[in-house]
Amino acid sequence: MAAVFILCEYPTLNGGERSMLATLGYVEAAGFTPVVLAPPEGPLADELAARDVELVPFRCRNAGGERLPMDMLRYKLESILARRRPVLLHANSLSMGRLAGPVAERLRLPSIAHLRDIIRLSAQAAADLNRHGRLLAVSNATREYHIAGGIKAEKIHVLHNGVDLDEYRPRRPTGYLHRELGLPPGAMLIGAIGQIGLRKGQDLLLRAAATIADHFANVHYLIVGQRNSEKDESRRFENDLHSAAGGPLTGRVHFLGRRNDVASLLCELTLLVHPARQEPLGRVLLEAAASGTPVVATAVGGTTEIFPPHAHAARIVAADKPAAMAETIVELVEDDRLRLNLGQAARHRAETCFDARTAAINLIKHYESLADKS
Repeated sequence: MAAVFILCEYPTLNGGERSMLATLGYVEAAGFTPVVLAPPEGPLADELAARDVELVPFRCRNAGGERLPMDMLRYKLESILARRRPVLLHANSLSMGRLAGPVAERLRLPSIAHLRDIIRLSAQAAADLNRHGRLLAVSNATREYHIAGGIKAEKIHVLHNGVDLDEYRPRRPTGYLHRELGLPPGAMLIGAIGQIGLRKGQDLLLRAAATIADHFANVHYLIVGQRNSEKDESRRFENDLHSAAGGPLTGRVHFLGRRNDVASLLCELTLLVHPARQEPLGRVLLEAAASGTPVVATAVGGTTEIFPPHAHAARIVAADKPAAMAETIVELVEDDRLRLNLGQAARHRAETCFDARTAAINLIKHYESLADKS
């Protein structure tokens, strides 16, 4: 079988890694052997081992967590690729795409870089990414943003992520989170799921929650996820988030950290609120849609591609407007029928547009197109 090397920067299992993992079985069935270059310890390495997928150790940081110099990383990557000669290199993130572009070009190795972020690029970063044979953007919003930033339009294709519709499906709530947290059975659970950081906007949810705390004494809020960044601003954000959980919200905000039960957890929620300030294509929104969980989300990035107005599959509010978010939460908490209708429409949306099988088939077409040219 023809080996495809997939380059990952982090040892974690966040959206980009989970989206990549969702395609691996289909990629292998299509005649490719996926080999992942990634840090050899951590949740990603554990998941790859469980799936019997080869992992080639590739660390971008030293033992102290500092990023290694670009030249050193490119030399290391080139050595691995020159020795193993895969038919294709797939950089699974924008950062890894920038790292790998010049290396793939120098080796004349067919390559793809996945653009899973909406961040401003330097002219050099855009040039490095343009060295790939193809670039995959997770949403039209991501594509348009990067074309404006210097990425060649003819190189960049949109490939929406998909989710496993069997793993993420509507289920009757069992109350296990209520029991875990010691909450009464009638308590409503509103959750935010994602990395703890300014871009995900968990502070906006808590600001909205504080304004309606007296209105709904039986609503509890779950913050699911962890902080990955070690920057001072990220640490401050997390500390401020814990401080915001006091006052009128005391005892009603629960920080659950990283969880491995998101597929079950989503079905225990009354609402998922995704208060992001920036979001290329939120994976948790796809998972919530597939689970039939009612969603309140902000109109940023690719979110309206998941939930376009005509689908009536979620409530979309303006970003950075906690008052509007609070108003929408109140409306949905008070209307059982509306929540049910949103959840059913969201599941239909996932089935028709965001099935992992469809995403994998489209990815494989890109693989085959580039590999055939080599």
